[in-house]
Amino acid sequence: MTEPVADDRQEKFSGTKEVAEAYRFDVKKLEDYLASKIEGFQTPLTVQQFKGGQSNPTYQLITPNRKYVLRRKPPGKLLPSAHAVDREYRIIAALYPTGFPVAKPYVLCEDETVIGTMFYVMDCVEGRIYWGPMLPDQTPKQRTQIYAAMNETLARLHSLDYEKLGLADFGKPGNYIGRQIARWTKQYLASVTETIDEMDKLMDWLPKHLPPEERSSIVHGDYRLDNMILHPTEPKVIAVLDWELCTIGDPMADFTYHLMQWVMPQGGTTGGTSTLMGADLKTLGIPEMDEYVAMYCRNAGRANVPNMDYYAAYNFFRLAGILQGIVGRVRDGTAANQNAAQNADAVRPLAQRAWYFAKRAGAEG
Repeated sequence: MTEPVADDRQEKFSGTKEVAEAYRFDVKKLEDYLASKIEGFQTPLTVQQFKGGQSNPTYQLITPNRKYVLRRKPPGKLLPSAHAVDREYRIIAALYPTGFPVAKPYVLCEDETVIGTMFYVMDCVEGRIYWGPMLPDQTPKQRTQIYAAMNETLARLHSLDYEKLGLADFGKPGNYIGRQIARWTKQYLASVTETIDEMDKLMDWLPKHLPPEERSSIVHGDYRLDNMILHPTEPKVIAVLDWELCTIGDPMADFTYHLMQWVMPQGGTTGGTSTLMGADLKTLGIPEMDEYVAMYCRNAGRANVPNMDYYAAYNFFRLAGILQGIVGRVRDGTAANQNAAQNADAVRPLAQRAWYFAKRAGAEG
């Protein structure tokens, strides 16, 4: 078997760069603010921009004694309810004391006069980020262990008592899928750049066939390998990132979104998330999807994951809606990632994949 090659996203999105012109701000003003808010903050401050981060511009703050990370709302015209960095900060601040792997939060700044938009600052966690699922520099055993750690971490998130963490008002329990469909339908229509028949059919069919929601939990909303930092040498998740879509919702929706890696279409139309389809998973040491589902069920203490075709249709629809929002931000000049324009080519194939699963779940037409 040919060894897996490094994903080109690894080069595109890893590391930092000079801050793009559209996202620059007065560094001295930020330095003065953080010195007054963070104990032990040392000057001078140097700022770089992370290459990744399609939604909220993300910066590395370098000081003489430590590094921090700053996440901000992008400047300019924004979709309603998008770029909720205050919600990101709140969930991280709630999870950090529990020992769940998130970066230590330092400060949320809602004063837009500091750098131009709301932002928060957290610790810079040093470790490994993999932008593709094949883990080319790992052995089969290491891959198995990394996938097991990723699975256990999500099950752990879903087991937390959000009310005890002070998050009872963080989202509305119940009807999560229905509300998500309504949200991404609205976002899609606000950003639409061409007619896609499958999206029109999905917007009609999905809300009429909602699966029963067994329980509510914290849901990450975008849980995948490239949204976590692994320990530098051990198969251990040390920080889960990108909590913008987090809310209180259906853990089955969250887990089945995570499963999309196994059923994502091939051929560069994945919206930037690579696929495991067609790979020799057994040789690689990566669990087959049914094995991974069984692993989650053991970790979460449940018997099965029902309605998987419906959830797949919903998740592909949702991702198409998210990516169309990025396409709309490219149009409006507010997209934070230089690679965001390529998402325009991904929306239609994702919608077609969603409709394929909808038909498997009983849709006609």
